This record gives sequence, C-alpha cells and structure tokens, in this order.
Amino acid sequence: MDSLKGKTLFITGASRGIGLSVALKAASEGANIVIAAKSATPHPKLPGTIFTAAQQIEDAGGQALPLQVDIREEDQIVAAVEKAVETFGGIDILVNNASAIFLSGALKTPMKRFDLMNQVNVRGTFLASQACLPHLLKADNPHILTFSPPLNLEPRWFKNHTAYTMAKYGMSMTVMGLAAEFSDQGVAVNALWPKTVIDTAALAMLGGLVDPKKCRTPQIMADAACAILKQESCDATGHFYIDEDVLRRIGVNDFSPYSVDAGSSLTQDLFID
Repeated sequence: MDSLKGKTLFITGASRGIGLSVALKAASEGANIVIAAKSATPHPKLPGTIFTAAQQIEDAGGQALPLQVDIREEDQIVAAVEKAVETFGGIDILVNNASAIFLSGALKTPMKRFDLMNQVNVRGTFLASQACLPHLLKADNPHILTFSPPLNLEPRWFKNHTAYTMAKYGMSMTVMGLAAEFSDQGVAVNALWPKTVIDTAALAMLGGLVDPKKCRTPQIMADAACAILKQESCDATGHFYIDEDVLRRIGVNDFSPYSVDAGSSLTQDLFID
C-alpha cells in the first residue's frame, strides 16, 4: 500500500511516546486512530492524555477515538474494541505498544513490579490481540505489530533484569505464536524493536540511566512501523524487525534527523547484538 488512508489502527498506550508518534504518522496519511490508554487526566510526571493525543491526531489529518483503557482489564479491552468497530466499521491494524519497564536485579524487584510488567506486557498484548483478531480476520490487509525484541536467549540479556526480560520476551513469544497460528488466514503478526534507545517519558522515569542526548526520537519507530504496516499481510509475517533495517530497505540512509543530538554517540538498545 502507498498509504494508510482510511485504515483503522487500534493502538495501546497511544497517549504519548512511541505510540503517539505512530498514531500521528498514520494520521498524517488519513488513518483512523483508536487511542486505548489509561491517561484521561494529566499525570504529574508524564506528558499527555488520551484527549490531548486525540487533538494532535485530528490536527495531523486523522480521525481519533480516545478511550480510557487499562489493558490489564478484559472488560475494558473488549468494550474498547466494540466501540472502535461501532465508530469506524472495523479494525485493520493492532499496534501493541503499551509496556511497563523496571530494570533491576532479582533481589531488588518487588513482586508488584513483576506482576505489573507481566500483566501489561504479556497479558495486555495477548488480550488486545485476542479481542481484535475476530475483526482483523474480516479486514483487508490486517496487521498486528508489537513493540518487542528479537528472542535472544544469551544469558547477558537476563543477567541484570530477569523480570523485565521475561515480560518483554513474553510479548515476543506471543508474536511468534500468533504469526504461526494465523498465517494461513492472512493476518500479519510482526514485532518491531529499536536499534538504539528511544527518548521517551519512560526513559525519563528510569532515573538518568541513559543520557537522552544519546538517543533517537520516537519518529524513527513511527516511520518504520508505518512502512511495515503497508506491506501485504500475506507476504510478511512472523518477523522481528529492527527499525533501522526496515528504513534502509525502503531507501533511508541518513539517520541523523532522528537523533536527539546529532553530535552525540548513540546508545544501543537492549537485546541487540
């Protein structure tokens, strides 16, 4: 496809960060965006709400449906999917963007953090996929795109944050399983992961672990995501894409515009060799 015009994207966690960047990119091409996120009122430390995101999406040229959703709650996800179908007539694309992060060793990981990561990352991804699939199966060129890493089982990727790695790999295993299960029915299920750390509000919450100047902006993930979503679903499923590789394949060779600070070296993201 040349454009996402008229397509309906259901994006979890789209009130800020990478999710919002994908929404704005798709909206600029005339897409309908379902914003499924928790923030209905301003957060003291995090920017944006579902309503400010909706305004940005409409200003960018798309149609927006802001829905307050906790993706851990089955009834809320099911209701949001039903409202999306009622409003836009169907769902063409699911973007599993919502994710929780806590980078710490086993002895310093509270079980409430362990539970949150598994509930949001694994359960939320599986639940949103399960709820959207009946409608995706009716769509023309349906896609599920999940922001999770390639499955790299080297011990070093578990050593310092076993709980987080388990939760993110759970998302990736969902990608692998659903891709195999639905490939014959024409639903593309893929993963996308950044080569370098992305400067988002989540990064700021990690207490200076990575210098934002050594990061890229969320726009690189948005551009790569939209390139993936324009592929024919029957020809591209079960892949673990890296943002830079996707863009190189469509002719992008200068990545300096994506840098927060073009003069700084970039920090490679987790799970990337």
